[in-house]
Amino acid sequence: MKVKLKKLIAIHLALLMVSTSAYPCTGITLKSADGGVVVSRTVEWALNDAQHNKILVVPRNKQFAGQTPEGYNGKKWKGNYGFVTLTAYGQPYGPDGLNEEGLYVGVYYLPDFAEYAIYDSTKAENSMSVGDLMQWMLSSFKTVDEIIDNLNNVIVVNVDNKEFGGAALPFHFKIVDPSGNSKIIEIVNNGEVKVYDPYIGVITNSPTYDWHLINQRNYLSLSTNPNSQMSFDGYNLKPLGGGSGLIGLPGDFTPPSRFVRAAAFTASCRPLETTLDAVFESFRILDNFNIPLGAQVPKEHLPSDIVSATQVTSASDLKNKVYYYHTMWNRQIRKIDLNAIDFATVKEQIIDGIKGLSFILLIKEGEKFTKIQVKEISKDKFSLKMKVDNKETSKEIDLPELKKMIKNNKDLLFVKNYLENEKNKTGGKADIKKVSKKATKKSTKKSTKKGTKKSSKKA
Repeated sequence: MKVKLKKLIAIHLALLMVSTSAYPCTGITLKSADGGVVVSRTVEWALNDAQHNKILVVPRNKQFAGQTPEGYNGKKWKGNYGFVTLTAYGQPYGPDGLNEEGLYVGVYYLPDFAEYAIYDSTKAENSMSVGDLMQWMLSSFKTVDEIIDNLNNVIVVNVDNKEFGGAALPFHFKIVDPSGNSKIIEIVNNGEVKVYDPYIGVITNSPTYDWHLINQRNYLSLSTNPNSQMSFDGYNLKPLGGGSGLIGLPGDFTPPSRFVRAAAFTASCRPLETTLDAVFESFRILDNFNIPLGAQVPKEHLPSDIVSATQVTSASDLKNKVYYYHTMWNRQIRKIDLNAIDFATVKEQIIDGIKGLSFILLIKEGEKFTKIQVKEISKDKFSLKMKVDNKETSKEIDLPELKKMIKNNKDLLFVKNYLENEKNKTGGKADIKKVSKKATKKSTKKSTKKGTKKSSKKA
Protein backbone atom coordinates (compact mmCIF):
# COMPACT_ATOMS: atom_id res chain seq x y z
CA MET A 1 0.00 0.00 0.00
CA LYS A 2 1.47 3.31 -1.07
CA VAL A 3 1.99 5.79 1.72
CA LYS A 4 0.89 9.35 1.08
CA LEU A 5 3.29 11.83 2.57
CA LYS A 6 2.66 15.40 3.58
CA LYS A 7 4.97 18.38 3.47
CA LEU A 8 7.52 18.81 6.21
CA ILE A 9 6.19 21.20 8.78
CA ALA A 10 8.58 23.31 10.80
CA ILE A 11 7.22 23.55 14.31
CA HIS A 12 8.90 25.62 16.97
CA LEU A 13 7.59 25.26 20.48
CA ALA A 14 9.32 26.23 23.71
CA LEU A 15 8.73 24.12 26.79
CA LEU A 16 8.05 25.62 30.16
CA MET A 17 10.44 23.31 31.99
CA VAL A 18 12.07 19.91 31.90
CA SER A 19 11.94 17.74 34.98
CA THR A 20 12.99 14.24 35.90
CA SER A 21 9.37 13.20 36.19
CA ALA A 22 8.46 14.45 32.76
CA TYR A 23 10.19 11.93 30.58
CA PRO A 24 10.49 8.47 32.20
CA CYS A 25 10.83 5.96 29.34
CA THR A 26 11.15 2.17 29.40
CA GLY A 27 12.71 0.00 26.68
CA ILE A 28 12.93 -3.77 26.11
CA THR A 29 14.07 -6.20 23.40
CA LEU A 30 12.41 -9.53 22.53
CA LYS A 31 13.61 -12.24 20.14
CA SER A 32 11.67 -14.95 18.34
CA ALA A 33 12.47 -18.44 17.09
CA ASP A 34 12.34 -17.31 13.44
CA GLY A 35 15.24 -14.89 13.97
CA GLY A 36 13.14 -11.86 14.73
CA VAL A 37 14.46 -8.99 16.86
CA VAL A 38 11.86 -6.55 18.18
CA VAL A 39 12.89 -3.41 20.06
CA SER A 40 10.08 -1.63 21.87
CA ARG A 41 9.67 1.25 24.30
CA THR A 42 7.31 3.67 25.95
CA VAL A 43 7.66 7.42 25.64
CA GLU A 44 6.53 9.56 28.54
CA TRP A 45 6.19 13.33 28.54
CA ALA A 46 3.99 14.88 31.23
CA LEU A 47 4.22 18.57 30.33
CA ASN A 48 2.01 18.82 27.24
CA ASP A 49 1.20 17.09 23.97
CA ALA A 50 4.57 16.46 22.28
CA GLN A 51 2.86 15.57 18.98
CA HIS A 52 4.30 12.09 18.82
CA ASN A 53 1.50 11.10 16.43
CA LYS A 54 3.73 12.29 13.58
CA ILE A 55 6.32 10.18 11.72
CA LEU A 56 9.25 11.87 9.96
CA VAL A 57 10.55 10.21 6.78
CA VAL A 58 14.16 11.07 5.88
CA PRO A 59 15.49 10.15 2.42
CA ARG A 60 18.71 8.45 1.50
CA ASN A 61 21.61 10.72 0.42
CA LYS A 62 20.46 13.69 2.47
CA GLN A 63 23.11 16.31 3.21
CA PHE A 64 23.41 16.94 6.96
CA ALA A 65 25.09 19.73 8.91
CA GLY A 66 25.73 19.34 12.63
CA GLN A 67 24.67 22.08 15.03
CA THR A 68 27.02 23.82 17.45
CA PRO A 69 26.58 26.86 19.73
CA GLU A 70 27.71 28.93 16.72
CA GLY A 71 25.06 27.53 14.35
CA TYR A 72 25.07 24.81 11.71
CA ASN A 73 28.84 24.84 11.29
CA GLY A 74 29.43 21.39 12.77
CA LYS A 75 30.16 18.05 11.18
CA LYS A 76 28.85 17.67 7.64
CA TRP A 77 27.95 14.33 6.13
CA LYS A 78 25.89 12.69 3.42
CA GLY A 79 23.44 10.05 4.59
CA ASN A 80 23.89 6.53 3.25
CA TYR A 81 20.49 5.28 4.41
CA GLY A 82 16.98 6.58 4.73
CA PHE A 83 15.06 6.24 7.97
CA VAL A 84 11.82 6.96 9.80
CA THR A 85 11.51 8.43 13.26
CA LEU A 86 8.83 9.66 15.59
CA THR A 87 9.01 13.40 15.98
CA ALA A 88 8.65 15.61 19.00
CA TYR A 89 7.20 19.01 18.18
CA GLY A 90 8.11 18.45 14.53
CA GLN A 91 11.82 18.16 15.22
CA PRO A 92 14.08 16.21 12.80
CA TYR A 93 14.57 13.52 15.43
CA GLY A 94 12.47 11.94 18.12
CA PRO A 95 12.39 9.23 20.77
CA ASP A 96 13.48 6.47 18.39
CA GLY A 97 13.99 5.64 14.75
CA LEU A 98 14.54 2.76 12.31
CA ASN A 99 16.57 2.91 9.10
CA GLU A 100 16.14 1.01 5.86
CA GLU A 101 18.80 -1.56 6.89
CA GLY A 102 16.95 -2.40 10.11
CA LEU A 103 19.20 -0.42 12.47
CA TYR A 104 17.38 0.92 15.53
CA VAL A 105 18.38 3.99 17.56
CA GLY A 106 16.44 5.10 20.64
CA VAL A 107 17.04 8.02 23.01
CA TYR A 108 16.18 7.89 26.69
CA TYR A 109 16.24 10.68 29.25
CA LEU A 110 19.32 10.78 31.51
CA PRO A 111 19.01 13.94 33.63
CA ASP A 112 21.74 14.91 36.11
CA PHE A 113 24.16 12.43 34.56
CA ALA A 114 24.48 13.16 30.83
CA GLU A 115 27.23 15.75 30.25
CA TYR A 116 28.29 16.64 26.72
CA ALA A 117 31.63 18.09 25.70
CA ILE A 118 32.42 21.77 26.12
CA TYR A 119 32.42 23.30 22.67
CA ASP A 120 35.80 23.98 21.06
CA SER A 121 35.51 26.02 17.87
CA THR A 122 38.76 24.54 16.55
CA LYS A 123 36.97 21.15 16.50
CA ALA A 124 33.75 22.40 14.94
CA GLU A 125 34.10 20.13 11.88
CA ASN A 126 33.63 17.07 14.13
CA SER A 127 31.06 18.56 16.51
CA MET A 128 27.28 18.07 16.65
CA SER A 129 24.30 18.25 19.01
CA VAL A 130 22.75 15.23 20.71
CA GLY A 131 19.87 15.30 18.20
CA ASP A 132 22.40 15.29 15.35
CA LEU A 133 24.03 12.21 16.86
CA MET A 134 20.80 10.24 16.46
CA GLN A 135 20.45 11.34 12.83
CA TRP A 136 24.13 10.60 12.16
CA MET A 137 23.82 7.04 13.44
CA LEU A 138 20.57 6.27 11.57
CA SER A 139 21.72 7.80 8.28
CA SER A 140 25.33 6.54 8.25
CA PHE A 141 25.40 2.94 9.47
CA LYS A 142 23.65 -0.41 9.22
CA THR A 143 25.25 -2.26 12.14
CA VAL A 144 26.00 -1.58 15.79
CA ASP A 145 29.68 -2.42 15.30
CA GLU A 146 30.00 0.26 12.61
CA ILE A 147 28.62 2.87 15.02
CA ILE A 148 30.95 1.86 17.84
CA ASP A 149 33.96 1.89 15.49
CA ASN A 150 33.17 5.48 14.45
CA LEU A 151 32.05 7.06 17.73
CA ASN A 152 35.46 8.64 18.27
CA ASN A 153 35.02 10.59 15.03
CA VAL A 154 32.31 12.85 16.45
CA ILE A 155 32.02 15.17 19.44
CA VAL A 156 28.63 15.77 21.04
CA VAL A 157 28.52 19.31 22.44
CA ASN A 158 26.04 21.34 24.46
CA VAL A 159 23.72 23.24 22.15
CA ASP A 160 20.87 25.45 23.33
CA ASN A 161 17.80 23.95 21.72
CA LYS A 162 15.23 26.71 21.26
CA GLU A 163 12.54 24.21 20.29
CA PHE A 164 12.91 22.56 23.68
CA GLY A 165 13.11 25.66 25.83
CA GLY A 166 16.84 26.18 25.41
CA ALA A 167 17.84 22.88 27.01
CA ALA A 168 20.68 20.65 25.87
CA LEU A 169 18.63 17.50 26.20
CA PRO A 170 20.27 14.93 28.52
CA PHE A 171 20.02 11.65 26.61
CA HIS A 172 21.61 8.24 26.51
CA PHE A 173 21.14 5.82 23.61
CA LYS A 174 20.14 2.24 22.91
CA ILE A 175 21.23 0.91 19.52
CA VAL A 176 20.30 -2.48 18.02
CA ASP A 177 20.76 -4.10 14.61
CA PRO A 178 18.94 -7.06 12.96
CA SER A 179 21.57 -9.55 14.19
CA GLY A 180 20.51 -8.77 17.76
CA ASN A 181 23.77 -6.98 18.56
CA SER A 182 23.02 -4.10 20.93
CA LYS A 183 24.81 -1.42 22.97
CA ILE A 184 23.99 1.35 25.41
CA ILE A 185 25.84 4.63 24.76
CA GLU A 186 26.22 7.27 27.46
CA ILE A 187 28.05 10.59 27.29
CA VAL A 188 29.09 11.76 30.75
CA ASN A 189 31.78 13.83 32.51
CA ASN A 190 31.89 16.59 29.87
CA GLY A 191 32.08 14.35 26.86
CA GLU A 192 33.39 10.98 28.06
CA VAL A 193 31.76 8.22 25.98
CA LYS A 194 30.86 4.98 27.77
CA VAL A 195 29.48 1.88 26.06
CA TYR A 196 27.64 -0.95 27.84
CA ASP A 197 26.23 -4.30 26.86
CA PRO A 198 22.52 -4.06 27.71
CA TYR A 199 21.17 -6.35 30.39
CA ILE A 200 18.68 -8.56 28.41
CA GLY A 201 17.85 -5.51 26.31
CA VAL A 202 16.43 -3.34 29.13
CA ILE A 203 16.90 0.42 29.51
CA THR A 204 15.20 3.17 31.51
CA ASN A 205 16.60 6.47 32.76
CA SER A 206 18.88 7.85 35.49
CA PRO A 207 21.21 6.92 37.10
CA THR A 208 23.88 5.68 34.69
CA TYR A 209 23.64 2.17 33.28
CA ASP A 210 26.35 0.65 35.47
CA TRP A 211 24.34 1.66 38.55
CA HIS A 212 21.29 -0.25 37.28
CA LEU A 213 23.42 -3.36 36.72
CA ILE A 214 24.59 -3.24 40.34
CA ASN A 215 21.05 -2.63 41.60
CA GLN A 216 19.86 -5.84 39.93
CA ARG A 217 21.73 -7.76 42.62
CA ASN A 218 19.06 -6.69 45.10
CA TYR A 219 16.49 -8.82 43.26
CA LEU A 220 18.21 -12.17 42.81
CA SER A 221 15.44 -13.98 44.69
CA LEU A 222 12.69 -12.97 42.27
CA SER A 223 11.14 -15.98 40.59
CA THR A 224 8.00 -16.80 38.66
CA ASN A 225 7.64 -20.03 40.65
CA PRO A 226 5.01 -19.80 43.41
CA ASN A 227 6.27 -19.89 46.97
CA SER A 228 6.13 -23.25 48.73
CA GLN A 229 3.88 -24.06 51.65
CA MET A 230 5.53 -23.50 55.01
CA SER A 231 4.69 -24.45 58.57
CA PHE A 232 5.17 -22.24 61.62
CA ASP A 233 4.23 -23.25 65.17
CA GLY A 234 1.50 -25.59 63.97
CA TYR A 235 0.17 -23.28 61.28
CA ASN A 236 0.32 -24.39 57.64
CA LEU A 237 0.69 -21.36 55.41
CA LYS A 238 0.10 -21.60 51.67
CA PRO A 239 0.78 -18.94 49.03
CA LEU A 240 -2.31 -16.98 48.06
CA GLY A 241 -1.93 -17.45 44.34
CA GLY A 242 0.29 -18.13 41.36
CA GLY A 243 3.17 -15.80 40.72
CA SER A 244 3.85 -15.33 44.39
CA GLY A 245 7.53 -15.66 43.64
CA LEU A 246 7.44 -12.15 42.18
CA ILE A 247 6.42 -10.68 45.50
CA GLY A 248 8.86 -7.87 46.13
CA LEU A 249 8.88 -6.71 42.50
CA PRO A 250 8.90 -2.88 42.70
CA GLY A 251 5.76 -1.28 41.27
CA ASP A 252 6.49 2.46 41.33
CA PHE A 253 7.43 4.55 38.29
CA THR A 254 10.99 5.51 39.18
CA PRO A 255 13.68 4.48 36.66
CA PRO A 256 15.32 1.91 39.02
CA SER A 257 11.99 0.22 39.72
CA ARG A 258 10.96 0.20 36.09
CA PHE A 259 14.34 -1.28 35.13
CA VAL A 260 13.89 -4.19 37.56
CA ARG A 261 10.30 -4.74 36.47
CA ALA A 262 11.17 -4.65 32.75
CA ALA A 263 14.01 -7.11 33.33
CA ALA A 264 11.68 -9.49 35.21
CA PHE A 265 9.02 -9.42 32.48
CA THR A 266 11.59 -9.84 29.71
CA ALA A 267 13.34 -12.73 31.44
CA SER A 268 10.02 -14.50 32.07
CA CYS A 269 8.59 -13.90 28.60
CA ARG A 270 6.88 -16.91 27.01
CA PRO A 271 8.61 -18.63 24.05
CA LEU A 272 7.94 -16.63 20.89
CA GLU A 273 7.68 -18.50 17.59
CA THR A 274 7.35 -15.63 15.12
CA THR A 275 8.45 -12.03 14.87
CA LEU A 276 4.83 -10.91 14.94
CA ASP A 277 4.42 -12.81 18.22
CA ALA A 278 7.30 -10.74 19.58
CA VAL A 279 5.71 -7.51 18.37
CA PHE A 280 2.44 -8.10 20.16
CA GLU A 281 4.12 -9.52 23.26
CA SER A 282 6.18 -6.33 23.43
CA PHE A 283 3.03 -4.24 23.56
CA ARG A 284 1.54 -6.54 26.23
CA ILE A 285 4.63 -6.22 28.43
CA LEU A 286 4.84 -2.47 28.01
CA ASP A 287 1.18 -2.12 28.98
CA ASN A 288 2.53 -2.65 32.50
CA PHE A 289 4.45 0.63 32.21
CA ASN A 290 1.67 2.98 31.13
CA ILE A 291 1.76 5.92 33.50
CA PRO A 292 -1.53 7.70 34.29
CA LEU A 293 -1.03 11.43 34.14
CA GLY A 294 -2.19 12.07 37.68
CA ALA A 295 0.35 9.61 39.08
CA GLN A 296 3.21 11.93 38.14
CA VAL A 297 1.76 15.42 37.98
CA PRO A 298 0.08 17.19 40.94
CA LYS A 299 -3.56 18.05 40.30
CA GLU A 300 -2.86 21.77 40.29
CA HIS A 301 -0.36 21.30 37.45
CA LEU A 302 -2.25 18.88 35.23
CA PRO A 303 -1.91 19.96 31.56
CA SER A 304 -5.13 20.35 29.62
CA ASP A 305 -4.01 18.94 26.27
CA ILE A 306 -2.95 15.39 27.24
CA VAL A 307 -4.59 12.45 29.00
CA SER A 308 -1.58 10.31 29.84
CA ALA A 309 2.07 10.68 30.75
CA THR A 310 2.72 7.75 28.41
CA GLN A 311 2.21 9.47 25.08
CA VAL A 312 3.35 6.73 22.71
CA THR A 313 4.45 3.09 22.69
CA SER A 314 6.47 1.76 19.74
CA ALA A 315 7.86 -1.58 18.56
CA SER A 316 10.46 -1.90 15.80
CA ASP A 317 10.71 -5.16 13.84
CA LEU A 318 14.35 -5.09 12.75
CA LYS A 319 14.17 -8.26 10.67
CA ASN A 320 11.29 -7.13 8.45
CA LYS A 321 11.96 -3.39 8.80
CA VAL A 322 8.54 -2.43 10.10
CA TYR A 323 7.82 0.27 12.68
CA TYR A 324 4.71 -0.18 14.88
CA TYR A 325 3.26 2.33 17.32
CA HIS A 326 0.19 3.58 19.13
CA THR A 327 -0.43 6.84 20.96
CA MET A 328 -2.28 8.03 24.03
CA TRP A 329 -5.04 9.34 21.75
CA ASN A 330 -5.44 6.22 19.67
CA ARG A 331 -4.58 2.79 21.04
CA GLN A 332 -4.88 1.08 17.67
CA ILE A 333 -1.49 -0.24 16.63
CA ARG A 334 -0.37 1.31 13.36
CA LYS A 335 2.59 0.29 11.21
CA ILE A 336 5.03 1.93 8.85
CA ASP A 337 6.51 -0.60 6.42
CA LEU A 338 9.90 0.77 5.41
CA ASN A 339 9.99 -1.65 2.48
CA ALA A 340 7.12 0.31 0.90
CA ILE A 341 9.10 3.56 0.92
CA ASP A 342 11.52 4.39 -1.90
CA PHE A 343 14.18 6.20 0.13
CA ALA A 344 16.08 7.14 -3.03
CA THR A 345 13.27 9.37 -4.32
CA VAL A 346 11.07 10.22 -1.34
CA LYS A 347 11.12 13.78 -0.06
CA GLU A 348 11.76 14.59 3.60
CA GLN A 349 8.23 14.72 4.91
CA ILE A 350 6.04 14.11 7.91
CA ILE A 351 3.28 11.53 8.00
CA ASP A 352 0.49 12.70 10.23
CA GLY A 353 -0.79 10.06 12.55
CA ILE A 354 -4.39 9.69 13.65
CA LYS A 355 -5.57 11.91 16.48
CA GLY A 356 -9.06 12.75 17.51
CA LEU A 357 -12.32 11.13 16.43
CA SER A 358 -11.98 8.43 13.78
CA PHE A 359 -14.36 5.65 12.79
CA ILE A 360 -15.39 3.37 9.95
CA LEU A 361 -18.85 1.89 9.33
CA LEU A 362 -19.42 -0.95 6.86
CA ILE A 363 -22.92 -1.94 5.76
CA LYS A 364 -23.94 -4.68 3.36
CA GLU A 365 -27.58 -5.06 2.39
CA GLY A 366 -28.05 -7.79 -0.17
CA GLU A 367 -25.65 -6.90 -2.97
CA LYS A 368 -25.36 -3.26 -1.92
CA PHE A 369 -22.18 -2.28 -0.05
CA THR A 370 -21.73 1.01 1.83
CA LYS A 371 -18.61 2.33 3.57
CA ILE A 372 -18.59 5.48 5.74
CA GLN A 373 -15.25 6.77 6.98
CA VAL A 374 -14.80 9.82 9.23
CA LYS A 375 -11.57 11.33 10.54
CA GLU A 376 -11.06 14.47 12.60
CA ILE A 377 -8.66 16.80 10.76
CA SER A 378 -8.80 19.79 13.10
CA LYS A 379 -10.92 21.05 15.97
CA ASP A 380 -14.56 20.32 15.09
CA LYS A 381 -13.64 19.69 11.44
CA PHE A 382 -13.89 16.24 9.85
CA SER A 383 -13.19 14.52 6.56
CA LEU A 384 -16.06 12.35 5.36
CA LYS A 385 -15.60 9.63 2.74
CA MET A 386 -18.57 7.62 1.52
CA LYS A 387 -18.44 4.69 -0.87
CA VAL A 388 -21.60 3.09 -2.18
CA ASP A 389 -20.68 0.10 -4.29
CA ASN A 390 -18.09 1.55 -6.70
CA LYS A 391 -19.09 5.23 -6.35
CA GLU A 392 -16.98 7.21 -3.88
CA THR A 393 -17.44 10.80 -2.63
CA SER A 394 -15.53 12.87 -0.08
CA LYS A 395 -15.98 16.24 1.62
CA GLU A 396 -15.28 18.17 4.78
CA ILE A 397 -17.97 18.60 7.43
CA ASP A 398 -18.20 20.46 10.71
CA LEU A 399 -19.34 19.13 14.08
CA PRO A 400 -23.06 20.05 13.67
CA GLU A 401 -23.11 18.24 10.32
CA LEU A 402 -21.45 15.20 11.91
CA LYS A 403 -23.98 15.13 14.73
CA LYS A 404 -26.82 15.40 12.21
CA MET A 405 -25.43 12.50 10.20
CA ILE A 406 -25.09 10.41 13.35
CA LYS A 407 -28.65 11.26 14.43
CA ASN A 408 -30.08 10.21 11.05
CA ASN A 409 -28.22 6.89 10.90
CA LYS A 410 -29.11 4.31 13.54
CA ASP A 411 -26.03 2.30 12.64
CA LEU A 412 -23.89 5.14 14.04
CA LEU A 413 -25.42 4.85 17.49
CA PHE A 414 -22.06 3.67 18.83
CA VAL A 415 -20.51 7.02 17.82
CA LYS A 416 -23.34 8.97 19.47
CA ASN A 417 -22.88 7.00 22.68
CA TYR A 418 -19.15 7.51 22.55
CA LEU A 419 -19.40 11.26 22.15
CA GLU A 420 -21.86 11.51 25.00
CA ASN A 421 -20.15 9.17 27.45
CA GLU A 422 -16.46 9.27 26.69
CA LYS A 423 -15.45 12.63 25.32
CA ASN A 424 -15.20 14.31 28.70
CA LYS A 425 -13.11 11.44 30.00
CA THR A 426 -10.44 12.08 27.39
CA GLY A 427 -10.03 15.80 27.86
CA GLY A 428 -12.28 16.60 24.93
CA LYS A 429 -10.51 14.26 22.52
CA ALA A 430 -12.36 11.32 21.06
CA ASP A 431 -10.78 8.28 19.45
CA ILE A 432 -12.64 5.62 17.57
CA LYS A 433 -10.81 3.43 15.09
CA LYS A 434 -11.42 0.07 13.52
CA VAL A 435 -10.68 -2.31 16.37
CA SER A 436 -13.63 -4.64 16.97
CA LYS A 437 -16.19 -6.00 14.59
CA LYS A 438 -19.78 -6.85 15.32
CA ALA A 439 -22.00 -8.39 12.72
CA THR A 440 -25.67 -9.21 12.61
CA LYS A 441 -27.46 -11.27 10.04
CA LYS A 442 -31.15 -11.28 9.32
CA SER A 443 -32.96 -13.62 6.99
CA THR A 444 -36.32 -13.07 5.33
CA LYS A 445 -38.58 -15.26 3.27
CA LYS A 446 -36.92 -17.21 0.50
CA SER A 447 -39.20 -15.49 -2.00
CA THR A 448 -37.47 -12.14 -1.34
CA LYS A 449 -33.98 -13.67 -1.30
CA LYS A 450 -32.74 -10.69 0.68
CA GLY A 451 -30.41 -10.57 3.63
CA THR A 452 -28.75 -7.90 5.63
CA LYS A 453 -25.41 -7.82 7.20
CA LYS A 454 -24.21 -4.90 9.23
CA SER A 455 -20.84 -4.43 10.77
CA SER A 456 -19.29 -1.61 12.72
CA LYS A 457 -15.90 -1.05 14.06
CA LYS A 458 -15.22 0.95 17.16
CA ALA A 459 -12.76 1.38 19.98
